[in-house]
Amino acid sequence: MIEPGATIGILGGGQLGRMIAMSAAQLGYRCHIFTPERESVAAEVSAECTVSPFTDSAALARFAAACDVLTFEFENIPTAPLAALEGALFPGVRALEIAQDRMREKNFVETLGGRPAPFAQVDTEDDLARAVERIGTPGILKTCRDGYDGKGQWRIDSAHDIAAIRLPDVPCVYEGFVDFQAEFSVILVRGRDGEVRFWDSTENRHVDGILSQSVWPPCDAISAQVEDARKLAREVAAALGYVGVLTLEFFATANGPVFNEMAPRVHNSGHWTIEGAATSQFENHVRAVCGLPLGDTATIAPKIAMDNLIGKDALTAHQSLADPAAHLHLYGKRDARDGRKMGHITRVWHRQ
Repeated sequence: MIEPGATIGILGGGQLGRMIAMSAAQLGYRCHIFTPERESVAAEVSAECTVSPFTDSAALARFAAACDVLTFEFENIPTAPLAALEGALFPGVRALEIAQDRMREKNFVETLGGRPAPFAQVDTEDDLARAVERIGTPGILKTCRDGYDGKGQWRIDSAHDIAAIRLPDVPCVYEGFVDFQAEFSVILVRGRDGEVRFWDSTENRHVDGILSQSVWPPCDAISAQVEDARKLAREVAAALGYVGVLTLEFFATANGPVFNEMAPRVHNSGHWTIEGAATSQFENHVRAVCGLPLGDTATIAPKIAMDNLIGKDALTAHQSLADPAAHLHLYGKRDARDGRKMGHITRVWHRQ
């Protein structure tokens, strides 16, 4: 067990790191942020910050030596320099390696019995033409690595659209569209001893490829498929020897849950747990990586909604404070750019 008063090192300086650090402080830990960005909203609430590229092995070594345990707040971190941190880093490097590559992720999930959307690897224009012919349209071309919130993606509605796409000089994957009724996440926490606990699954609603709202309770289609989705999530966590919070995203379809992607970290669709669950995803992540007993994940209200504040939505967010059900979280970012996650509001209704 990592004793209170110790230092948790967090790779990444964004809002997820900020909320992890705030939960860590509540449990008596100090946090040290490692980020390549000079302006870090996580560093604002942490005891220390190292500003250096993730590829700087010497800086990483000094950072690790100053911390008692390490974790990360987003998955797009070069994994090669992290090999030296194995044993102190939770979750481990393998979870990052799989989550960073969409082809590897889909193949991994298939070996565990999961069902992703139809997919094919695309390295050339001929590969793309063959993939579209085999899988059909509509579909989405995605870069295998990087890209999130709709970035690095191109929609293909017919074979004629291929000519207009300038294929990036990186490996890609073509995915067939899924005819789904709703989208949801399975979020779990796994302790060092292998104990697993799940939060309830909200219904996730997206706008322009970015999560807009998470709602509890979800529609009936999601409720009927959560157990099957949890089974896969448990298998993934066990196969990775995972420690911490893990998120798998799914489509609820007429034929059962279809796997979309995994995130080896706390997740935007779990922000509602701060006020809506007995123990938030952030506190339980800290508990898990520090070897503490896991907290109760039960939902504590019959109706909950989490709304992301995107771009200029944050400029008028304080008006929500007049609503007694509302809990406002602003992340401290200065520039309210289009598509940028600036904060969120969770509304918790304790009575129907």
